Amino acid sequence: MAGILKTFAIFLLFSIWGFELCNPAYAGEIPFQPGEKLVFRVKWQFIKAGEAVLEVLPIEKVNGMKAYHFVMTAKTYPYIDPFYKVRDRIESYTDIGMNRSVLYKKRKTGVGRKKDITVRFDWENREAEYSNLGKTRKPIAILPGSYDPLSVFYAFRLHELKVGKEIQVPVTDGKTCVLGKARVLKKERVHAISGIYDTYLVEPDLEHLGGVFEKSKDAELRVWVTADARRIPVKMKSKVVIGSFTSELISAKGIE
Repeated sequence: MAGILKTFAIFLLFSIWGFELCNPAYAGEIPFQPGEKLVFRVKWQFIKAGEAVLEVLPIEKVNGMKAYHFVMTAKTYPYIDPFYKVRDRIESYTDIGMNRSVLYKKRKTGVGRKKDITVRFDWENREAEYSNLGKTRKPIAILPGSYDPLSVFYAFRLHELKVGKEIQVPVTDGKTCVLGKARVLKKERVHAISGIYDTYLVEPDLEHLGGVFEKSKDAELRVWVTADARRIPVKMKSKVVIGSFTSELISAKGIE
């Protein structure tokens, strides 16, 4: 059971989120607002393992500037906890124009899982500095318009999809900075726990995902995103070395 929620977090946050590199400031209507809350159920093989929640919190100030504040929490269900307890929280802040990340935090708790990560962005020098449990690494160079693993999900939602489109975005976790890539395969109607949706099926390039995907010879990853202006993920499927898992949208609030 170990690694199910960790795999899901990688799955959700690194999979499809992308747009054209060095994209200018977004001038259209933002498809999400503070108060939005998306809840997903994670299922490993035939076992309901846990839930993940994505939220847009009220606008805050970071270094004196207004910033969007995004949060992801993940937890295993009580009957899974004796095997592998997960209680994770990830926070992300971007500039108010949704052009780049300005701060990233990740906290993990549980036996052998404690982490307290902060990634600070220095855009004047185009660097990101990673620290965990008080230990700081040497800053790394980052690409223009880089996002952290959480805010890139929301940046993706700003941009229109179409069949055949290949998309890419620079993403950094403070230790490396890579160019994530994905391809829009087709339009498809799918069933999820929360309803029936018209979607785009998106397949990411797994080259830079690492972890369980890197160890899986025939790894697969597919995500279905609503074919409307909100571009919300409603269903995800993957096959990796530890088995297959799915994630489905249970509920969505604040999306009107």
